[in-house]
Amino acid sequence: MLKDITLGQYFPVESVLHRMDPRFKIIEIMLFIVILFAGDSFWILALGTVFVLLAQCLSNIPMKMIWKSIKPILPILALTALLNLLFIDDGDVLFQWKILKITQGGITTSLFMMIRIVLLIIGSSLLTYTTSPILLTDAIESLMSPLKKIKFPVHEMAMMMSIALRFIPTLLEETDKIMSAQKARGATLDNGKLIDRVKALIPIMIPLFVSAFRRAEELATAMECRCYRGGEGRTRLRRLKAQARDYIGFVVCMLFLAASVTINILVK
Repeated sequence: MLKDITLGQYFPVESVLHRMDPRFKIIEIMLFIVILFAGDSFWILALGTVFVLLAQCLSNIPMKMIWKSIKPILPILALTALLNLLFIDDGDVLFQWKILKITQGGITTSLFMMIRIVLLIIGSSLLTYTTSPILLTDAIESLMSPLKKIKFPVHEMAMMMSIALRFIPTLLEETDKIMSAQKARGATLDNGKLIDRVKALIPIMIPLFVSAFRRAEELATAMECRCYRGGEGRTRLRRLKAQARDYIGFVVCMLFLAASVTINILVK
């Protein structure tokens, strides 16, 4: 299961989406989130689905990679759908047994929430799949640069966010190795009561924290050896420069946003 988590991974292939300016991609994913949560119409979800399919076609990311980003959240989706199904009391009652009641509004809310979460995960995954951590750091720093006027540590914040995102796959891989080592020594991690499973996590968490602190210290030492002293006076090997494709992508995204606003007005 841990190997299926792809958050923070970069998938290097040749595509239009890979060549786009990362600043525009971050802005477009934020606009995509606005589109998804702008209304409660199935037309909005259909619009978001078209947006995701278009982005996937332009990214050349295989569908199996998209599925790997969705697979780990299936239990969360099932739990979210179940809670909405049982606790949303709106519309006609379709089924009732004692205190349990399923209504039409509960089913609609469950479907909306599941589709929104899936589309949001796919869109976020496409951002990290098509953008290297270095470019992502530069893009975040560039977008947050107006905050420098109020003495906000923009570069340091962008660096921390990028490093945290970059080390998610590394820590997951380390966790998988520790769990395999514990199982080889006879540890039972998947059986027993809930309390027993929680106790079994202690031999995993301790070496994981030790490994994480060791990696952090090695990274800090490597950065100091390369004379890293923060963002003051630093230059970049690659300078971000918008191209025609970036503006075209932004215009297309704005058209999707305008369509979602129009749909909301017509539905109301």
